[in-house]
Amino acid sequence: MEPGTMAASDGSTKKEMSEGEKRAFQVVERFETEVPKSTIGISDAAVLAGRAALAKRGTPGAAIRAGIRGGGCSGFNYVIEFDDDPPRSNDTVLEMGGAEGLAPVRFVVDKKSLLYLGGSILDFEKKLMSQGFKFRNPQEATRCGCGGSFTVS
Repeated sequence: MEPGTMAASDGSTKKEMSEGEKRAFQVVERFETEVPKSTIGISDAAVLAGRAALAKRGTPGAAIRAGIRGGGCSGFNYVIEFDDDPPRSNDTVLEMGGAEGLAPVRFVVDKKSLLYLGGSILDFEKKLMSQGFKFRNPQEATRCGCGGSFTVS
């Protein structure tokens, strides 16, 4: 094995992180969810926050698109945005929270993003200093200090 590399679980080698990279990125502890890799889970808190955001925007029939984009300081950025268009043919559509006479909230994930988000749970966190949607992604290997960008293993 070459200096500066380490063995991966599949027998391949990976470049070790430099000290600067270790300080900038948080290594994510591995975990599993009960969500199949072919989809994502949506927490009740995310459904409530999504419904409130769509109502505030005045478009309760629109969708919330969850996905990723290349970029950021770690490699990928999480993306949450409103989507007024009909779902695309390769999108996964999840309609959540339609109980008790409420209209369901539609969440949409494109096929490419699902490769990196499969098995994740989209949650909504409300803290003293911040609030927002957050992915709990079992595929994350490292995360930027801000929590908005990540790498996969």
